[in-house]
Amino acid sequence: MTMVVTRNVSDRTRGFLASSMLELSAGVYSAPRLSVAVRERIWSVLEDWWPYEKDASIIMVWAESSVPAGQAVSTLGIPPIDLVEIDGIVLARRS
Repeated sequence: MTMVVTRNVSDRTRGFLASSMLELSAGVYSAPRLSVAVRERIWSVLEDWWPYEKDASIIMVWAESSVPAGQAVSTLGIPPIDLVEIDGIVLARRS
């Protein structure tokens, strides 16, 4: 399962995500069976378009057995967070 949550992104970004994932609610996208290649391509496009966004944020979450807690996270935007592992639990820490 891959989830993307956006805040204050452009219509272009929302349209792109809606074309490749199901929009469950405004700014919340889901895809149950994205391949690694498709997920990486979606993230690559989001990174390429990121410089054109203003006061926006994007977070992508997916199942990943090789990381603590089995869930990987990528983020773009504000607020920046650090992901830290404490006793096998992944926590988000704000600066």
